[in-house]
Amino acid sequence: MEMRKVFAAEMERLMNKNKKIVLIDADLAKADGTVPLHNAFPSRTFEAGIAEANMVGVAAGLSAYGFIPFVTTFTPFATRRVCDQIAVSVAYAQQNVKIVGTDPGIAAELNGGSHMSFEDIAVLRSIPDMVIFEPVDAEQLRQALPQIVKCEKPCYIRMFRKETPDVFTDGKYKFNLFKADKICDGKDLTIFVSGLCTADAIQAKDMLKAEGISVEVINIHTIKPIDEEAIVKSAKKTKAVLTVENHNVIGGLYSAVTEVLAKNCPVKCDCIGIYDQFGEVGKIPQLKARYNMTVNDIVAKAKDLVKNK
Repeated sequence: MEMRKVFAAEMERLMNKNKKIVLIDADLAKADGTVPLHNAFPSRTFEAGIAEANMVGVAAGLSAYGFIPFVTTFTPFATRRVCDQIAVSVAYAQQNVKIVGTDPGIAAELNGGSHMSFEDIAVLRSIPDMVIFEPVDAEQLRQALPQIVKCEKPCYIRMFRKETPDVFTDGKYKFNLFKADKICDGKDLTIFVSGLCTADAIQAKDMLKAEGISVEVINIHTIKPIDEEAIVKSAKKTKAVLTVENHNVIGGLYSAVTEVLAKNCPVKCDCIGIYDQFGEVGKIPQLKARYNMTVNDIVAKAKDLVKNK
C-alpha cells in the first residue's frame, strides 16, 4: 500500500480516538492523500493554501491551546521554506507540532531540483528538541504514528508518498521510536541505513554474503535523537561502518552517525548519499545511478571498507 494511504488510514483511526488531533494542508491534500481526512473530519482539518509559513504558525497556535496539529506538504515546503517558523514558533515556543514532509530527496523525481530536499534533515537536526523520523515501510509508519502522537515534542516525519518494498512483514515487529531496528546480524561491516534506501541495503547485504562478507544492517529510523547505544555496540563489533541515505551526506545520517563514533568508537567509515549537490529531474532508478546510490554502489563501498579496515 502507498505510504500516503497508510498515513491517512492510521491518522483517521487516531483522530477518531483523540479529538485533539487536527490536520492542516498547504494545497496538496490530493497529492499527499489526506482528502479522506478532510471528508471525515471537516471541523478538524484545514486548508492553508500555498502559505506554508502561515500554516506552521497556525499549527503552533493550535498547539498552544492544547491541540496536536499535523501539517503536511512536500518536503522542501515543510522544512527549508518554513525554517524560521519551525525554529521560533514551534521549537523555541515548545509547541507540540508534527511536521510531515513528503517525497524527500530523490523521491521528488520528475518535480526536479527545486522540489528535491537533500538538506532537510540537516536543517531541522540543528534545531533544539526536534525529533526526526523517516519511515521505511507501511508497517513501520503504522506503528510509529501513535508513538509520535504521544511524544510531546515537535516531530518531523520524512515520508515517501508512494509504495515502498516491505521490510517489516513477519508479524512480530515491534517499533520503538527511540530505538534503532537491527535487521540482521553481521561481523565484518555495519550498514546504518534510513528511509527508502533500506531495501537496497538489505539486497546489498545478500550480495556481499555470497562473497563471504558478513554484514550487519541497522535501520536508523529516528535520526534525532539517534540511538547512540545501537551505533556504538555494532561499530565495536564490526569495526567498519557504511551509512546509506537519501540525503546530503553533510548534516544527515552520515554526520549523525560519525558524530557518535568520533566520541565513542572511532572506526573506518564511509557513506552512500548525495555528495553536496542539487537535485535534477529523473525517475528514482535513474537518480540512484546519477548520485551513485545503487545497490552495486553500496556493495562496492562495503567491499572496500572491509578490505581496508
